[in-house]
Amino acid sequence: MSLRRFSAAALGAASFAFAAASPAYAVTEIQWWHAMSGPNNDVVNKLANDFNASQSDYKIVPSFKGSYADTLNAGIAAFRAGNAPGIMQVFEVGTATMMAAKGAIKPVSELMKEQGEKFDPASYLPAITGYYSTAKGDMLSFPFNSSSMVMWVNLDALKKAGINEPPKTWPEVFDDAKKLHATSPTCGLSASWITWGLIEQFSAWHNVPIGTKANGLDGFDTQFVFNTPLETKLIENLVELQKDKSFDYSGRTNTGEGRFTSGECGLYLTSSSFYPNVKANAKFNYTAVAMPYFPDVKDAPQNSIIGGASLWVMGGKSKEEYKGIAKFFTFLSDTDRQVYLHEESGYLPITKAAYEKTKASGFYEKNPILEVPLKELTNKPPTENSRGLRFGGLVQIRDVWSEEIEAALAGKKSAKDAMDAAVSRGNQMLRQFERTAGK
Repeated sequence: MSLRRFSAAALGAASFAFAAASPAYAVTEIQWWHAMSGPNNDVVNKLANDFNASQSDYKIVPSFKGSYADTLNAGIAAFRAGNAPGIMQVFEVGTATMMAAKGAIKPVSELMKEQGEKFDPASYLPAITGYYSTAKGDMLSFPFNSSSMVMWVNLDALKKAGINEPPKTWPEVFDDAKKLHATSPTCGLSASWITWGLIEQFSAWHNVPIGTKANGLDGFDTQFVFNTPLETKLIENLVELQKDKSFDYSGRTNTGEGRFTSGECGLYLTSSSFYPNVKANAKFNYTAVAMPYFPDVKDAPQNSIIGGASLWVMGGKSKEEYKGIAKFFTFLSDTDRQVYLHEESGYLPITKAAYEKTKASGFYEKNPILEVPLKELTNKPPTENSRGLRFGGLVQIRDVWSEEIEAALAGKKSAKDAMDAAVSRGNQMLRQFERTAGK
């Protein structure tokens, strides 16, 4: 064969190979940045892999970006640099920040309508729809992993301390924490997500306002008002228990949760999404019960508010990316897929159909723990104090609240002074957010 004929043959073969391989290059990749670690990281990867296997036009590429705050900060920085992901998981307290980021997002209701994908906000649990919607009812982001706060209970530790059943009220919790401390010197009671639990959830559960204007849902020009005798009483009791570690502080986020699974803390307030870790690591009998309440408060318990996160679609993406994202959201909305997500992750089933199917299957009879947050969320119809919250800059404001609670627990401030300062400093930050983000 001459060199010319060989070259022509080789070129023909190469052209055939390129043509055969070219469909692979037509796949549209969609970056999905998230904050799911541990067992729930596996759930995220499975959802992405299942979607990718279900069709050949789009590929969801999940990337773990650290904590919720880390993921939000990374996404904002990436948007400013012009390389934001297509989908970003943002925790619920970042909602106002995302809403105020002009041009950074594409509302999910708008996306689904443009792409002709079925999307009915009424199919989701009302408390979830309301949290992520505008005042007109248009959904801004796609609900993904919603949770609520519950109290995890080491039943073996209670039995050892002579306690017959899990406590229901705060006075019972305080008493039981002292009894548990007698058998566990370093911790009777603790909590994660301290501001979510002791300020946000506590206020909603007792039907008292965190801030004016329906906790900010009716406008950014809101004021914090949670420095009342009720909230102060809670902090005062915990300060007293902290002195001998009947209550022992475990930090601002959920880094201390291992204190429950190790058996160190007999009572532990944290997210219902802690379930997979407890199931995998606890070597004792355990359960989860509803958050405690003060029985002398007229409307308590009211209903809890959601935690967790939603998926935000970032602005400035190609038509093909948006088409793929819309199809992925339709894929995630499938009832059986929602049932899987709920049962595996410990997060709430976000659609009514998924909740009803899970309940009808008898799942909760064998796994009552996973219905506890749903019962909290639907305990009573939401009020202006318990629909949710939307405060600008809340990620940073939570750090200020934590500083004040920490100062009280360390004996550097009275509980009243700490709560007054938390409200005052928080209000200053709200005004700063209004000036920078616009009303």
